[in-house]
Amino acid sequence: MRGRDATAIGTAGALLAAVTFAAQEGGDCCGRAPRRRDPTLPPLVDRKSTLLRELGAKLVESDALFYGRAPLSDLAARAAALPAAAPVEQRFDLLFALADARLCDGDLAGATRDYEACLALAQGAAAREAEVAVARQLAIVALRQAERDNCVAAHGPESCIVPFADGALHRDRRGSEAAIARLAPLLAADPGDLRSLWLLNVAHMTLGTWPAGVPEAARLPADAFASEAEFPRFRDAAQELGLATVGLAGGAVMDDLDGDGRLDVVVTSSAPDESLGCFLQQADGTFVDRAEALGLAGQLGGFQCFAHDWNGDGRLDLLVQRGAWTHRHGELPNSLLLQQADGTFVDRTREAGLEIRAPSLVAASADIDLDGDLDLFLGYESLGKGSAEDYPCRLFKNRGDATFEEITEQAGVRNDALCKGALFGDYDGDRDPDLYVSNLGGKNRLYRNEGDGTFVDVAAALGVEAPIKSFACAFLDANQDGWLDLWVSCYATPATRPLELAAWYLRRERGADTQRLYLNDGRGGFRDATRAFGLERVVFPMGANFGDLDHDGYPDLYLATGDPEFASLWPNVLLKNDRGRRFQDVTTASGTGHLQKGHGVAIGDLDGDGDEDLFVEIGGVLRDDAFPSALFRNPGNGKRWLTVRPRGKQSDRFAIGARLSVTLAEPAGERTVHHWVGGNASFGGNSLQAELGLGEATRIVALEIRWPRTGLTQRFTEVPLDAIVELEEGASELRVVARPGR
Repeated sequence: MRGRDATAIGTAGALLAAVTFAAQEGGDCCGRAPRRRDPTLPPLVDRKSTLLRELGAKLVESDALFYGRAPLSDLAARAAALPAAAPVEQRFDLLFALADARLCDGDLAGATRDYEACLALAQGAAAREAEVAVARQLAIVALRQAERDNCVAAHGPESCIVPFADGALHRDRRGSEAAIARLAPLLAADPGDLRSLWLLNVAHMTLGTWPAGVPEAARLPADAFASEAEFPRFRDAAQELGLATVGLAGGAVMDDLDGDGRLDVVVTSSAPDESLGCFLQQADGTFVDRAEALGLAGQLGGFQCFAHDWNGDGRLDLLVQRGAWTHRHGELPNSLLLQQADGTFVDRTREAGLEIRAPSLVAASADIDLDGDLDLFLGYESLGKGSAEDYPCRLFKNRGDATFEEITEQAGVRNDALCKGALFGDYDGDRDPDLYVSNLGGKNRLYRNEGDGTFVDVAAALGVEAPIKSFACAFLDANQDGWLDLWVSCYATPATRPLELAAWYLRRERGADTQRLYLNDGRGGFRDATRAFGLERVVFPMGANFGDLDHDGYPDLYLATGDPEFASLWPNVLLKNDRGRRFQDVTTASGTGHLQKGHGVAIGDLDGDGDEDLFVEIGGVLRDDAFPSALFRNPGNGKRWLTVRPRGKQSDRFAIGARLSVTLAEPAGERTVHHWVGGNASFGGNSLQAELGLGEATRIVALEIRWPRTGLTQRFTEVPLDAIVELEEGASELRVVARPGR
């Protein structure tokens, strides 16, 4: 038997080679109720729904990463045909791959049977490294069973929030106890086994026996999850409000889709047979999925979704990107869904010139030529020019009617890499939106808008190419000096992620690359402020977004962690911005440290009380890794606020790219809070209304808005605190829409 170690077995190599997706009717192995269309209804026969259904079926039948069913069938057939006299090494390799495939498919009993057979083979051959790897996989199977029996079957508002409160502790203890029985001997033999160490601590957390029940040599320190500052404690209200939507990894948007003044929620699932969900908020604050009635039930699959008004009619449209991670199998068409006057949506992707079959989870919109309509950047996952999987990114100019002309080459935006994030922001203050692109495994790019239809990549000159293994990114004013700063996440490699995370919580240094924060110097450049702001740490978020969750006027960061492996149970992280000086980890204090895989993150004032709430689309890409989404409701903290709904006339109707500045008086003196309309990280969908925390303000001295198309600056002095106001481009007065609590 070949030598095997923890980085080669049961992790990315074997796991990702054999993962599967099986389409079934109704509920499935992990008890979820996916968003599938009611089978009693007539079948959808429009072109796009039919196309997505056909391509999804082909994906399931293929050998595609994550979703293809062929690997499991092939492995099972090969195992059944294996001669009894086959070499031990051959039997082990085949059975291990088959066990991995069964685990990913949700067949825990079959996975256990095959892993047990592998364990016997490894023990018989005295192959210690292989034995360790199999024992760890058996522990993971036990933890999956524990999650099914407790966190899913008996799901509640405290489920999987770290550290576990009484309401989150597993009542059925068998799964976690079985995992502990597998992991404890591994750590006794090798205290440096960080993968097993992390899982052992997690298993004890689920039972309420952490930290005291963990052997001292394997114990995470008692203060491993301690918060660095006080913070309002949020509560997951998704289940009671009808938002505990269940699906695989997908996107999320929070905005007012139907124009009734209440924010709604849109979610997608990357599963190729699961529909987009459009949850409209009712008058009583609950949510109902209206996807069927709105013409969206045939929009299957989707890693990301976005909401903007691309045809300028004052109604929000939707964009869905598909096919990420699956390379050549990800040639699935995206969808541009234009909202009609009656509130329904119609797929106009092909007519718009945007229907592209290429793997993607990235898009960004801005008025790049300042003509009043939103243009579009689409990011794709390319293995490079000359490869068989060459999917370069594309830039499109809006003709003004939601049809688009590709201008990639003439604009100079040539990014042919594994694009995992992109966003527009006017970092140099000239009103022209610039474009940052995050590439996983390659140098990142900052395309400066020259104002003449061309862009120049200045990332190297300005020192913002790193980290190389990057993912989500965001333009935000971290220190509130009126200039956009740049945050970029780091995603590392599958083999090192669990080691780096365990080492971080153990307070050990491993020298891993980290996220970056680049502060704008106000002169067209940046300086690396990562260490100074306390961000030189490993997190590995896939989803991420920012918002002022404690109302102090400074943007906070929420990082939704995870990767495809079942062993990657890492808490999401909330980082409080300490008045523009540093970020403090307040995950535990806030109650937002969800242990399951985080994907799309959307922030907005969902209940209209002035503070921002947090929605997280939760679920991995493997068939058995679905989980209910979370809505963390903000309890408030008594600080002042202002919500602004700007409406453009010459500029984009929703004022994307407009800059707001609120000068406020506080007991300590005057200060200014800055906000860019449409501010959003590259892996989420924040509300487009400007929700401004004003700290200890006693009054608003002035509200200013600079419109992107004309540069017109309007100033208002009679602005109430704790109110929702609407202002129109060029109007002399603003309108008070509501003053909640009065």
